Amino acid sequence: MTELQHGPLDDRHRELGANFAEFGGWSMPVSYAGTVSEHNATRNAVGLFDVSHLGKALVRGPGAARFVNAALTNDLARIGPGQAQYTLCCTESGGVIDDLIAYYVADDEIFLVPNAANTVAVVDALRAAAGAGSGAGLTITNEHRSYAVLAVQGPRSAEVLGALGLPHDMDYMGYADATYAGVPVRVCRTGYTGEHGYELLPPWDDAGVVFDALIDAVGAAGGEPAGLGARDTLRTEMGYPLHGHELSLDISPLQARCGWAVGWKKDAFFGRDALLAEKAAGPRRLLRGLRMVGRGVLRPGLTVLAGDRPVGVTTSGTFSPTLQAGIGLALIDTDAGIEDGQRITVDVRGRPAECEVVRPPFVAAKTR
Repeated sequence: MTELQHGPLDDRHRELGANFAEFGGWSMPVSYAGTVSEHNATRNAVGLFDVSHLGKALVRGPGAARFVNAALTNDLARIGPGQAQYTLCCTESGGVIDDLIAYYVADDEIFLVPNAANTVAVVDALRAAAGAGSGAGLTITNEHRSYAVLAVQGPRSAEVLGALGLPHDMDYMGYADATYAGVPVRVCRTGYTGEHGYELLPPWDDAGVVFDALIDAVGAAGGEPAGLGARDTLRTEMGYPLHGHELSLDISPLQARCGWAVGWKKDAFFGRDALLAEKAAGPRRLLRGLRMVGRGVLRPGLTVLAGDRPVGVTTSGTFSPTLQAGIGLALIDTDAGIEDGQRITVDVRGRPAECEVVRPPFVAAKTR
């Protein structure tokens, strides 16, 4: 059994009384005061998440931006230095190796933040493309332990950053490089909760200085530290995909309703031909939202039924603290003719659970 990896703030989380669990090969805090409390703190005030397990990679050298744009799905040419972009790294068959954030540092430097478990796969795919001749002179490095990632999310998140003298008035998906107490910090207006928020990237070894200051400022703003439990309930309320659930080598961007993150007019990106063909034919299944009509909680891997006919499978499920109802996401066959507002059934361990089909987000997003 592979030993779990630990982030740079492990001791601080233990001092805060965190409960831990394995995620992507890392031991990560799941909750402190409790998932519901941390969820509500983020929706109503501010939550502080340590997501340093997220991967980091760097593409550097002449034509780095051009190379990455010919590899990843979204159109990197639509942004420039000081901006970030959600994008996907696909296989040639149209499956998703990972979804990630690309930071446009300069024409010769693109910084990437993939998911923890997929960092090596993304770096390998980019290196293979570079080695095939499209990235001569580039260096592509795995920077997983070079930076921590701290997410400050919620309606009072700008107040928290302001208290530390950090930049906070950038546009959505914009970023700025700053310092706190002599520590360099990249601050980006991104997040995974649907709230106004930021992600801060200090150096791995100096993350404690920034985290300690954020804990104090978050507490003063009526917030609290939050773990991956709340991160999951928050992202599910938004309908945001999680790789391994709504995106995978077997689930394409179109099926996951992430076609908006594909530069369809670009000449090249991994999986272009397969995705164009799927777009033309129409995906065989689509991600839909489910809200339970009665009591209960949905989980991944449950069969979705239209009458007695199986038409899909749930990919995520949880109890929504905001709605006080069970919610979930499911891949449903497009030829089943299921419409938003329709009632369907989910087989929950042999018990039929009635759900309404809805179009996410379940809760209005406030990212902008």
